[in-house]
Amino acid sequence: MTTTPQAVVLGVSGGVDSAVAAHLLKQNPRYDVSAVFMQNWEEDDDDFCTAIEDFRDASGVCEKLNIPLSSVNFSAEYWKTVFAGFLDEYNAGRTPNPDILCNKEIKFKAFLDHAKNLGAQKIATGHYVRSDIADDGRARLLRGADSNKDQSYFLHTLSQSQLLHAVFPVGDLQKTDLRNLALELNLQVHDKKDSTGICFIGERKFREFLSEYVATKAGDIITGEGDRIGRHNGIALYTIGQRQGLGIGGNAKYPNEPWYVADKHIHANELVAVQGHDHPALHKTQLRATKLHWIREQPKDNYHCTAKTRYRQNDQECTIYLENNDTAVVAFKESVRAITPGQSVVFYNGEECLGGGIIEEATNGI
Repeated sequence: MTTTPQAVVLGVSGGVDSAVAAHLLKQNPRYDVSAVFMQNWEEDDDDFCTAIEDFRDASGVCEKLNIPLSSVNFSAEYWKTVFAGFLDEYNAGRTPNPDILCNKEIKFKAFLDHAKNLGAQKIATGHYVRSDIADDGRARLLRGADSNKDQSYFLHTLSQSQLLHAVFPVGDLQKTDLRNLALELNLQVHDKKDSTGICFIGERKFREFLSEYVATKAGDIITGEGDRIGRHNGIALYTIGQRQGLGIGGNAKYPNEPWYVADKHIHANELVAVQGHDHPALHKTQLRATKLHWIREQPKDNYHCTAKTRYRQNDQECTIYLENNDTAVVAFKESVRAITPGQSVVFYNGEECLGGGIIEEATNGI
């Protein structure tokens, strides 16, 4: 009995990950593959926003693999659902993660809706994650096989519907194997550098870029004891744990050790700095998270698991204490460095990504 292939629309970026994803999908007889290139930022500054080059690369890959390619502009949706909130958070003195919201609102919502309108049953992306169906019939999000490239942290807000309509062709690959395969296939992007900039915006000088959109007011940099040791250019431009760019000169009262941002006094417009990478003020044992989202099911109160408070961080053992359906206190077995309000805490049980929330505050006892 012949099964009709499912229509799958792959989001192509012009990079090597989505290029290899395109090849793997094309080789799978279960899928009828087409591709879409998403443009989500109107300003096309050739120094940073490489949309034209990326589309050219995506076109070359799709032509070589005989996959039809179209493009779509989601810039209005990106501004409304991602970038506006990104700016609001920075104006409030917090440090958001736009890539997480971009995945939720653009790549797995606007793009998914667009693909359905094209007649597709599923979408595919080049993310380094895996998914399967649990015994309860619900979808699970799993870490990518390459622990150095795993992107489940950025996809922890996905819903059951989004996961059930998504395919992740490269999730089982190691990055080195993926690049080797791209080379064997003679794909022109086999050695293209991975993008590390803000989702869809590019690799800009971040402080200069942010200053174009966020109101900044200079203020004092103080020690934990309240001594004035320098000036900052606007609290929004700094994040907890930051070392570079503080501009604190020599001071006879303090030894010649690096300074790090340890706290922000928003109302006083003061930045608190401490010396030493492992200064106690940079380490916290608890945090409060809000806007909780659980991919498969909400865990029970007093739930033991692991968590990350930033991408590429090693898993930290913790216990989740639910305050309500939207808020939890997370207590870590060992103190965690540079927990940053506005960032996400993401929870894991082994290979499974459980979900996460937005960090509201971090202390040594809430």
